[in-house]
Amino acid sequence: MARSYVKEARRKVGPRRARIRPIIERLAAFHADAGIALTFRNDLELLVSVMLSAQTTDVNVNRVTERLFEKYRRPEDYLAVPPEELERDIFQTGFFRQKAKSLRGTMTILLEEFDGEVPERFEDLLRLPGVARKTANVVSAERGHAQGIVVDTHVRRLSQRLGLTKEEDPVKIERDLMKIVPRADWARFPHLLIWHGRRICDARRPLCEECVIHELCPSSRVD
Repeated sequence: MARSYVKEARRKVGPRRARIRPIIERLAAFHADAGIALTFRNDLELLVSVMLSAQTTDVNVNRVTERLFEKYRRPEDYLAVPPEELERDIFQTGFFRQKAKSLRGTMTILLEEFDGEVPERFEDLLRLPGVARKTANVVSAERGHAQGIVVDTHVRRLSQRLGLTKEEDPVKIERDLMKIVPRADWARFPHLLIWHGRRICDARRPLCEECVIHELCPSSRVD
């Protein structure tokens, strides 16, 4: 059964709607450099990087794409080599066979339906092989028109600790966050939680005494 911080949050630090803006403002000041860690130069490289990032680290993806993007510059390039060659080129990202299949399927659709360009519409992104809601959210947000809020492991953990949701399912967590996070902050909010989760709010040993939002957090260990 999911552990809920919501009642405790209301008792200890106030309702979530009253806390969300100061949470965002303080995290934005503390993590002024927060942003996507993937390296890319255009929309196609963004899409490929996010697709490859499943079940691996951004550091690992960047290490692979540094070489990959010199070899594969257009959708046609991903289809011009045998599947086994593409698999070898992305091997280090893990799940390389499925990812290679998804990449080739995506490039085919881009060429056949979108003139080789990454589509703008969220619904069209979701039609691409290997692109689920999280990937589409990342791509849309980085292009300047966020359609939702990215929920990864850090966003899930911190949202629960902060009493912003009692849900466990990423889709339901996103729904809760979209109700209280101002739309103008949908793109940067996940980055703020991700960077805070990496730097301060560790899963096992959160540094509450160094946290700029500890008095807004029902899970804080600071009195």
